[in-house]
Amino acid sequence: MAKDYYKVLDIAKGATADEVKKAFRKLAHKYHPDKGTGNEEKFKEINEAYQVLSDTEKRKQYDQFGQTFSGNGAGPGQGAGGYDFSGFSSGGFDFGGSGFEDLFSDMFGGQGGRGGRTRRGSDIQVDTEITFEEMVRGTRKDIRLRKFARCETCKGNGGKPGSKEESCKRCQGTGQVRQTVQTLLGAFTQASVCPDCHGRGKVHTEKCAECRGDGRVQREETISVDIPAGIREGQMLSLSGHGAAGEAGAPAGDLLVAVHVRPHPKLNRRGDDIVSHLTLSLSKMALGDKIPVETIEGTVTMKVPAGTQPGEVFRIKGKGVPHLGRTGRGDHLVTVSIQVPKKLTAEMRKALEALAKAEKKG
Repeated sequence: MAKDYYKVLDIAKGATADEVKKAFRKLAHKYHPDKGTGNEEKFKEINEAYQVLSDTEKRKQYDQFGQTFSGNGAGPGQGAGGYDFSGFSSGGFDFGGSGFEDLFSDMFGGQGGRGGRTRRGSDIQVDTEITFEEMVRGTRKDIRLRKFARCETCKGNGGKPGSKEESCKRCQGTGQVRQTVQTLLGAFTQASVCPDCHGRGKVHTEKCAECRGDGRVQREETISVDIPAGIREGQMLSLSGHGAAGEAGAPAGDLLVAVHVRPHPKLNRRGDDIVSHLTLSLSKMALGDKIPVETIEGTVTMKVPAGTQPGEVFRIKGKGVPHLGRTGRGDHLVTVSIQVPKKLTAEMRKALEALAKAEKKG
């Protein structure tokens, strides 16, 4: 296989269509040539991978043969010019229903090439930390952030309450302005949202004094986020409409919350199981005993049978992490090891010597 498109998008081979789309959006944000972190070659590679993995038939061919067969002699996922944008036109970005229009609209401010759509608010990403116990039981966190929010004075339209509206002079009431842009594929004329009327085609004769015509203001907000039991380290939660407000009443972006789990001093997570280690004396492992074990649900008594060997693993059912999105939970796994005393008392030495003699006779 010439290129590993799954590796390019940093996703698993069994990733869902939604996961493919999210991965592409994240990487395209980072590597788009217009960004400070832009990289033309990387951006081209990301586009190529998305073209294949976002198309059911192409993905099926790629998974089976390591390439796609489009009948035009182009490489995997490519048209004759290196991209399979089948429908790209000089009158705006029309990707022929491939989903790129919506993706690039979201990524670069919501400026659609058709219909004069206003600028969608940007997404906001924050991090929050929870304890190991909160990860198991689920919790609610209050996220405090400063962001663009809808202006309540003008209700987001940017005009002074009661002021009249008139046709926008810049776009002649169309809500769009056209400009020629240079891209990787050459020069194209792009229709974008008019910056004066924000795509509405009309402007108020007087701007709102509170937001100065923007339709939004900066303010602090506290948003409560429900974190489900069983969430994994680094997993992202998306709260639709809780990001920054859009211009002139346009929809708000999303709030993306990356959840980080603080390590537990004694317990670790392996899948949906919780694992811990227990060190026992030679006598307890040889003769057997009932041992108290600390679990996430409190202390339980575990039976260690006679003749237990170092490295054996005991399972305490139902004391692990809840399965995320479904019923049931994992188990608690206890690995035992032997504790050899560094110093022996006279009594201990005598007992061990007696044991050694008995072993020789046996």
